[in-house]
Amino acid sequence: MMRSVSTYGLDRIAPAGFYLAVRVGFAFPLSECNRFPKRWVETYTREGLLIDDPCFDWAYHGRGAARWSALSDPKGVLGRAAAFGLAYGAVCAVQGETGLEGRTWGMFARADREFTDIELAEIEYVLGQVHAQATPPRRLTKAELEALSMVKNGMLVKQMAETLGVSEGAIKQRLKNAKSKLNANNSTQAVTLAMDYGLI
Repeated sequence: MMRSVSTYGLDRIAPAGFYLAVRVGFAFPLSECNRFPKRWVETYTREGLLIDDPCFDWAYHGRGAARWSALSDPKGVLGRAAAFGLAYGAVCAVQGETGLEGRTWGMFARADREFTDIELAEIEYVLGQVHAQATPPRRLTKAELEALSMVKNGMLVKQMAETLGVSEGAIKQRLKNAKSKLNANNSTQAVTLAMDYGLI
C-alpha cells in the first residue's frame, strides 16, 4: 500500500502541474504524487513517452535542479508537453549522503515563464526535506520487525508469544516500540509503513 504524498507547496511553485517520486529504489518509488493534467498523463502513458523523456534520464543521473530548456530533447517530448499547458519546466533530483537510500526526484511545470533560480532552489530544498522525512527508521530491532511480520501474517498476540516462547507483555512491548519508531497510530499502520520501507 503506497502512502500519498502531499503537495508540500509545490502546486504554488509549479501551477501547471508536477510529478514527484519519493525514495526511488531499484525501480519503484516508496510513494509518488502526480499533479500533471490528466490528458497529458494519458498521452504520456499511452504513447510510452517515458523512454524518450530527457527528464527521466536526467533524474537518474543528475543532482540538483535543471530547467527543461537546458536539456537535450531529441524526441520532442518536452515540446509536446507544451501543447498541454506545460510550456516551461524543471527537473530536480536529490539523494542522501550515501546514495544507498534511493533518490527523490520530480518534474515541475509552468505555463507562463521559466522557473527562477530562487524557485529552483526552493524545489530542491523541498525535495530534500521530503526525502529525509521518508527515510526509513534504522533503529527497529530484529525482535520488533519479527513481531510486525507476525502481525502481517495475521497472528494474534497470544499466538506470537507462544511461537516465540516469550510473554504476551513482551510482544506488546515490541509492537509498542515499533509503532513509536515508525510514528504509527496502531499495529496495522506500523505493518503498512514497515512494508512500504521494505523492512518486512
